[in-house]
Amino acid sequence: MLLAAPGPIRVGSKAFTESVIIGELARQTLEVHGVAASHQRELGGTAIAWRALLGGEIDVYPEYSGTITQELVPGAADVESALAKHGVVVIADLGFDDSYGLGVRADLPMRTISDLRDASGLRVGLSNEFLDRQDGWRGLARAYDLGRLQVRGLQHALAYTALEQGTLDVTDVYTTDAEIARIGVRVLEDDKHYFPRYRALLLARGDLSAEARDVLAKLGGRIDVESMRRLNARAAIDHVSEDRAASELVQSMFSVMTQQAQPTLWSRFVSNLKAHLGLTAVSLLAAILVGVPLGVLAAKARRIGGSIVGLTGVLQTVPSLALLVFMIPLFGIGYLPAVVALFVYSLLPIVQNTYVGVHDLPLPLHESAVALGLGPLVRTLRIELPLAMPSIVAGVRTSAVINVGTATLGALIGAGGFGQPILTGIRLSNVALVLEGAVPAALLAMTAQGLLTLAERWLVPRGLRLAAEARE
Repeated sequence: MLLAAPGPIRVGSKAFTESVIIGELARQTLEVHGVAASHQRELGGTAIAWRALLGGEIDVYPEYSGTITQELVPGAADVESALAKHGVVVIADLGFDDSYGLGVRADLPMRTISDLRDASGLRVGLSNEFLDRQDGWRGLARAYDLGRLQVRGLQHALAYTALEQGTLDVTDVYTTDAEIARIGVRVLEDDKHYFPRYRALLLARGDLSAEARDVLAKLGGRIDVESMRRLNARAAIDHVSEDRAASELVQSMFSVMTQQAQPTLWSRFVSNLKAHLGLTAVSLLAAILVGVPLGVLAAKARRIGGSIVGLTGVLQTVPSLALLVFMIPLFGIGYLPAVVALFVYSLLPIVQNTYVGVHDLPLPLHESAVALGLGPLVRTLRIELPLAMPSIVAGVRTSAVINVGTATLGALIGAGGFGQPILTGIRLSNVALVLEGAVPAALLAMTAQGLLTLAERWLVPRGLRLAAEARE
């Protein structure tokens, strides 16, 4: 078993409002009892949070009993023993169930999940995680014979907006979601009792300190369904921050005063900008340092050139989110896996354009350089690379734009950046938060493109630039 890292207790949460609130509740509870803690929020779905716990990237996170028995240790007769084999323990049962269900618009006639079997023309939108879970759509469709329904995946929070606007008929719900009462969603009866119980628990690494365990155990049985629904409503409907919603409950539970400093728009912008630049600058520089030599090698070593370009092309076809998830077992969560994934994703335009730029140089230039007695290294550095520079810079410019945009997904694995307000804004249906991340990310991509265009004037010999302008 890995030893716990020194420093604050690292609380994690998944990318939905209730999980973030509970994560923040755990952090604040630790701190009001004198235990330093931090909160790594919105870590994508179950797989990401679980791997982060096993890998020692976080120490505690909220999970549900049904998810544990269906997804984390499926088929285990003794759940606690099965978790212990992974070095994980349950340290608190928070006191409420948050079960899955299917919800429909109130004007539709369905009352049970079985009623969906004979319905036609229904527009079904399910959260992406629910679509792929063992206890989600696949098993539910088999149990209720719903395979004929056409479904599509979307963000959980967006489904309620679609239901309210009448563009969606059916979605999956959490029974503590505040939006159920607000927009009048009817939760269908699970008449075949498909869904297991989903008790809200706190999972922790087995090496968590006894002090931290004792403090977090104080949360056991302290939150009922109505309390959790009110907390969710404070965030999703009243647009109160999760930190403040959790703070209100902590003050009520422990009769203490907590002060949660609310960062200003400017401070959030500066923090997200630093994180985003840290991701994109390092990964792009690494891609340039590796991609340009690979492109030159591909152009000169004709036998393996196609394989090099082809391999970088294959890497580019891997969906960006999947690539981020693949990095977690190797590098954990946070900055490093995001940088490595962005580096891989940035290679193709640089390698390909370098290859084309060097490969397509006129043959007489090569012959003249050889006739002058220039060695391979001198030919590459003094003739081929300068002449191929317009193509190389164009590849770097394309990679930079891709890099800045893809980096927003790094927030799903705790890397921060402008993706953080975008994800939070989508989850809370807060357009202002979405724009807080989307607009700076777009401006940063445009700035990177402009700076590289200026750099081209310095890197590309003047004669080549004039010739290119004359051709245009």
